[in-house]
Amino acid sequence: MKQTKSKRWRSYAGTVIVLGVVFGGSAVLGAHVRSEKQHEVKAPVGASGEEQLAVPVRPTKLPVTLTVYEDLRSPESKAFAAEYADTLAKLVATGQVEIDYRLVTPTDTADGGSGSLAAANAAACAQDVGRFQEYVAQVWDAQPADVQDDPFTGDTFLKDLAKKAGGVDETHFVPCVQGGDHDGWVRRSQEEFAAAGFTSAPVVQVNGETVTDPTGGASELTPARLTQLVDKAVAEVVDSTTATG
Repeated sequence: MKQTKSKRWRSYAGTVIVLGVVFGGSAVLGAHVRSEKQHEVKAPVGASGEEQLAVPVRPTKLPVTLTVYEDLRSPESKAFAAEYADTLAKLVATGQVEIDYRLVTPTDTADGGSGSLAAANAAACAQDVGRFQEYVAQVWDAQPADVQDDPFTGDTFLKDLAKKAGGVDETHFVPCVQGGDHDGWVRRSQEEFAAAGFTSAPVVQVNGETVTDPTGGASELTPARLTQLVDKAVAEVVDSTTATG
């Protein structure tokens, strides 16, 4: 099943030129350490789901799991995050929905470079110290208007975003980013994403069922429609529980 970007989001497409920025004296060491860790699947603190590839907003057992695959370098994912922020917050507030964020890298795959991977690793490092959502918010704010510009490959840039997010313990975050501690975890998430036939983000699933348009046309999903789908899933779980009780 091939996932494609909606017509509403296609204006963001382009060719990516990676701008590499590294900490001065640590570039060679960082490259060596990352090469050792690129295949090691080290999940961030609190990860959940199969193979611990998801970052849950509400890590409890609830009737509905809303899975959002997002690419932190992707303008389409940024647009989705902005449009659906209030809706997702309200769904979580009901106490019936857990949101699992899956970080993937289709922009790197399609356009080259490694900004999606670097930003996802940094977000996972922020998750280790309990600042995932705050850090991702800064990534969205810093995402360039021109998709050809990719500052996320720079460790210094990612560190500056942590300072803006506030409350990020740099004694863990900085070596985690420089060492690419969660690179293998991100790569594994992307492998599963691609194996499922998805080629672009965002992708949204309700209890494992994909609700974004797989046909290549304009997505019919709206905040109101997503709420309806979640309400339906909650009702189905309640009915099933009642029937088996």
